[in-house]
Amino acid sequence: MQAHAATAASDGPVAPVSAAAVARAAGVSPAAVSYVLNGKGGVSPETRRHIIHVANELGFRPRKSSHSTDLQRTRVVGLILPNIINPMFPRWAQGVISAAADSGYEVFVATTQDDPEVLAQVTATLANRAVDGVILAASLRDDARALRTLRAARIPYVCLSRRADFLDSDFVGIDDDAAATVLMQHMLGHGYTEIATVIGPRVSTASLAREQAFVRTAAAAGVVISGDRKISTRVNNEGGRLAAERLFASGPPPQAVVCGSDELAIGVMEYAMARGLRIPDDVAVAGCDGLPHSRSGLINLTSIVQPQQEMAHEAFALLLQRIDAPSRSYTSLVCPHRLHVGRTCGCAPAIP
Repeated sequence: MQAHAATAASDGPVAPVSAAAVARAAGVSPAAVSYVLNGKGGVSPETRRHIIHVANELGFRPRKSSHSTDLQRTRVVGLILPNIINPMFPRWAQGVISAAADSGYEVFVATTQDDPEVLAQVTATLANRAVDGVILAASLRDDARALRTLRAARIPYVCLSRRADFLDSDFVGIDDDAAATVLMQHMLGHGYTEIATVIGPRVSTASLAREQAFVRTAAAAGVVISGDRKISTRVNNEGGRLAAERLFASGPPPQAVVCGSDELAIGVMEYAMARGLRIPDDVAVAGCDGLPHSRSGLINLTSIVQPQQEMAHEAFALLLQRIDAPSRSYTSLVCPHRLHVGRTCGCAPAIP
């Protein structure tokens, strides 16, 4: 969604933009504008997007209906991501934007870099703009300020991938514990005993759950992962390279590195290969996301595949349901995951 700024010609109050003015500017009937602004059907997705774009350009703001105690919708939702460097997050964004467009909504996308102060600022901004709802893929497990801000403003929200430990909320994601357990069991099946783990920030419930399952599953097989081989870093390619530098800079490298995301795994492999190490002969690597480029023939990373588009669509559908029918009960939707066995773990490449 693009942001536009306008300045008033005088210091006096600006007259509100009417729905009829939106209809004239958009070249459509007042009925079509009414259908779109009230969330009704009967208008094509293309026309719906055009009307919303024109309404936003003109600065149209819905007013309270005389027949309802609810505010009419702005037809805008917020999407908060940790960053847009990790390809996982733009894929979620595209899925949410596509689903939102089909329902006549626009999406305001913001990133936090996993900084709690930035997250607090972003949610305050979205609350001030009176968005209809928010999808958070950047929740911090030990900081519920953002969720409290949204709740105080009566803005519904859905947590995507990351849960909130201290405040109930709707959630869409995978079973991180089960996924990480399956991935570690596969790596242990190769006989590796010197294993390291690399995850995203532990303020993420998803990252923490994966690390805990990695370590617990290895311990159950008699493999102890020492503290200096349990690394938490930024959940992107650079974070993976920094983690590998710590693991490989001194002493013998681990036999295997099990990562909490594909981008972390690729960063680890890039650093290892730059030092002359072969994947998987010298060090095996596995990830957790199952991004298309990670599973391509060029990389063929062993990874947990998350249904990225399904998760994004389900998150928006759940948010739209919450917008339509506010409720004090919360839904937790766990999407299926699967193990993709590539060549980076030590398995022989599959024959096409």
